[in-house]
Amino acid sequence: MTAYPGFGALLAKLSVHRKLDSSALARQSGVPEPELRGVLDGAAPSPSLLRQLAPALDLHAADVFVIAGAAVPDDLAPLDPEAGPWVPGVVRCAGRLTPEKRGELRHLVHSLPQEKPAQRPPQKPSFRRLEGTPPGPPGATLVRMLILRNLHWTGMAKTFLVLTGRYWAASTYGMVGAGRKELTPDLVADFGTVLDIPAGDLATLTGIALPEILQARRPATTGMAELIWDLRRLTADQVRHIGEVAASMGPA
Repeated sequence: MTAYPGFGALLAKLSVHRKLDSSALARQSGVPEPELRGVLDGAAPSPSLLRQLAPALDLHAADVFVIAGAAVPDDLAPLDPEAGPWVPGVVRCAGRLTPEKRGELRHLVHSLPQEKPAQRPPQKPSFRRLEGTPPGPPGATLVRMLILRNLHWTGMAKTFLVLTGRYWAASTYGMVGAGRKELTPDLVADFGTVLDIPAGDLATLTGIALPEILQARRPATTGMAELIWDLRRLTADQVRHIGEVAASMGPA
């Protein structure tokens, strides 16, 4: 198994892929260039630097923390892990809606107040075991990004089926995350669709070469990855409500 490179090396590769030199990246992110050069040379990035890099890289800040192998701050993590099982149902129903109705659904999500989740038993270790751990194999990083979207193994399988038309067994995601199954170009491209990250970026981060046809792949149903991201800061009751609304908005 090829060792996963450090964050500085990954950041350098992604910057080259984006045609950004260190001066341009420093300027766009607001990070002092000497500090950025230190990270590129192997220094540990600070949480504030990771947050600053996110918009310059056109990535969610939480994903940048994952790429760096850093613990994700609470304000960037899913609010209520118990909401996860409800997410695929929302995705399934929303996928049947017109773009206009899907926009209405996202507007409803944004309008909901931030609530505290109900007191529930601690999460199962299998759900969060990959968060805040060393990067490990490239697949672990991609699976962590899905965990940050409140998807566990079964939720990943159901969501990939809706958004990509391809079914991978739930156990596949567990094996990819643990490094027991190698990533394939098709699987990397599918991750790009669900994560709303260009497949070329994921190819750069994982070292998996993708043919041009896969790099150019676009999701058939627009707005779905954004909806999944929006749901992550809602409680289980709120996500269940959104699912009911989505079902009522669809064809009879």
